[in-house]
Amino acid sequence: MLNSMTGYGRGEAKLHAHTIVVEMRSVNNRYLDCNVRLPRVYACAEEAIQSEIKQCVSRGKVDVNVTVDASEAESVSVSLNHAVAAGYLKALEEMRETYHLRNDISISLLSCFPDVFRVEKVSEDLEQLTEDIREVTRMALKDYNSMRCREGEKLADDLLSRLNTLEQYTFQVEEKSPETVAAYQERLTARIREVLEDKQIDESRILTEAAIFADKVAVAEETVRLHSHIAQFRELIAKGGVIGRKLDFLIQEMNRETNTTGSKCNDLALSTIVVDMKAELEKIREQVQNVE
Repeated sequence: MLNSMTGYGRGEAKLHAHTIVVEMRSVNNRYLDCNVRLPRVYACAEEAIQSEIKQCVSRGKVDVNVTVDASEAESVSVSLNHAVAAGYLKALEEMRETYHLRNDISISLLSCFPDVFRVEKVSEDLEQLTEDIREVTRMALKDYNSMRCREGEKLADDLLSRLNTLEQYTFQVEEKSPETVAAYQERLTARIREVLEDKQIDESRILTEAAIFADKVAVAEETVRLHSHIAQFRELIAKGGVIGRKLDFLIQEMNRETNTTGSKCNDLALSTIVVDMKAELEKIREQVQNVE
């Protein structure tokens, strides 16, 4: 089944005391354009996120937003600054001996002095966090691809319906084209009779002129190619996958054949059908722009 280039997906999980949320949305684009936004401190995970996306997405402008709540993971390490504590203790003992003070040096006293304890924030395991963000990204991708698949099914149904309409128009052109030649021959004969009146008409000359006209307005080659392109279009939709560019190429080819058919038609009924064909092709082209 084909996929739409438009989609949205979200993944959320609490892993190793970090709450990670990954949101992604996309619109159609000729190539893959992936933009990742995440806290600067976790910028090391950007390459991993893009790697996961490139495995699942081939075309489209994809915006990814990552938030990480590490409030529950924050912890500190408290250690004794031995050099500072020893300095305070030495100074206190010197004060006691010099001024003959009572010896009341205690832990509570020493702990009140600044910088006796060294307080440090425990560094995060960025490698583990990168893997966690990668896992949540895969969750978001699963949700995102599900939506793209649903949109793709709707696109496929619409495209197949319009292809059927286009094919019916092609059949109508094939049916009416011989009638145009016959009508031309009748008009030509009537005109010659009117001009020559009672003189004998050269039937072979009329047939020759009709044959020349038929050759000029013949659209058999164009309609055969149109049928072929329509068949290929259906096969690609049935096959699915990344087919947007191929479908776009077929649309261009069908437009070319339709324009050629229109240039050969000097009959009002046929010209009207060709206009309808062009309108239907334009609707198909617009839809194809959303196919991955």
